[in-house]
Amino acid sequence: MLRAVGAGSGLPLPLLNPDETNIVPRAWDVVHGGGLDPGWYDYPSLLFLVLAPTQIGFDEPSYGAARVVAVLLGVLGVAAAWWLGRAAYGVPAALTGAVGVAVATTHVAYSRMAVTDVLLTLGMTVTLALLVTGRLEWAGVVAGLAASAKYPGAILVVPIVVAGIGAWRRVGVSLGLAAAAFFLTSPFVVIHAGAAWDDFHRVQQLAGDGWLGFENDPATPFAFGLRLWETLGPVLLVAVVGVVLALRARERSDVVLLSFAAAYGLSLLPSQAHFDRYVLPLIPVLAVLAGRRKTLAVAALAAAVVPLWWSVADARSLTGRDPRLDAAAWIDAHVPAGARVAADTSTLPLHGRPVVRLALPGPGRPFDTRRDLVALRADGVRWIVVGGSVADRVLAAAARYPREARFYRTLEGMRPAYATRSEPGHRPRPWLRVYRLG
Repeated sequence: MLRAVGAGSGLPLPLLNPDETNIVPRAWDVVHGGGLDPGWYDYPSLLFLVLAPTQIGFDEPSYGAARVVAVLLGVLGVAAAWWLGRAAYGVPAALTGAVGVAVATTHVAYSRMAVTDVLLTLGMTVTLALLVTGRLEWAGVVAGLAASAKYPGAILVVPIVVAGIGAWRRVGVSLGLAAAAFFLTSPFVVIHAGAAWDDFHRVQQLAGDGWLGFENDPATPFAFGLRLWETLGPVLLVAVVGVVLALRARERSDVVLLSFAAAYGLSLLPSQAHFDRYVLPLIPVLAVLAGRRKTLAVAALAAAVVPLWWSVADARSLTGRDPRLDAAAWIDAHVPAGARVAADTSTLPLHGRPVVRLALPGPGRPFDTRRDLVALRADGVRWIVVGGSVADRVLAAAARYPREARFYRTLEGMRPAYATRSEPGHRPRPWLRVYRLG
């Protein structure tokens, strides 16, 4: 229920997460003559293939159909956490694993979006469950699929090696099967390895430099600690006790889970972009460790009321009509189809219109000289669409982005032709404003 409520937010436009526009249209292309090669390798191809059947029969990409699969993947993630907990420590850990993932705010939120992170987390959780039960070869297959969902799945090499110490032939077979599963489901990443590496390196570079909105975050370990707290609440404190107990006992399950958590945690340290979704693969492991003993499990289940409350509030905030849909309808009705429009990223798709997309500001990125009213008028732009998802973050770090902040403050001094309004009783969604240039 937590995942289903709100899954239709913003439809038919992809307003929940702009990354859906990188994924769902490519899944649509698979079954509409575009072929299996996405020609874009920021992500591998598995999710495109998983979502492709949902796009059969649609004349354009269907984000609603793709989100049905996203919700199902989220529910499977809950089941996988149960399995991992049962295999590692028994029924108490199975309960805390399943309940923890079921109510974890970030997992719930991303289970409504047709993006890669929940599928990656599902693959990682299943791999760890297979390793705990000694099935290295099957673990290799699923690890390859996890990496085919998103490149960080390759981190599963660490727990595979740890689980197979002393059985090196089986480790070799497992890693070979992982490579085969990856190649079969993302073959063009290997065929076009150079282009794939360039895309991967660019994404890593952006994460290393940082991202708009994280300029005022604490140091990386503390920032991701906050993301974990925002996801699990006080369940995280119980999980820390479980981690300490696992470090002392160092049984097979402990070593497998801790080796994965350590490797994945270390992989986050170079990142200055502290997206909440980056902590998702840690959630099932921490939730299971929170149930390592029965007394801990009782405390964890009681503490889970807090993230449950947060997730209910998040779901409620997504009910009702997204006001940005009204903004899109207003633009269709009042802005001539041939008029040149400048728009922030992550605002509206504006398909079929001549659009000047303003580059996203960020650490190390050059100033977009088009973010200037005189330059826009000279370029023939007569309308500007700006949104809170960019403007609010720029203004919150105005010292870092003085020229961009000046642009938005200039617009604030103008009267918008249209502005979204918050729904009473709902948490505000990112606002949109449409300005007409004289």
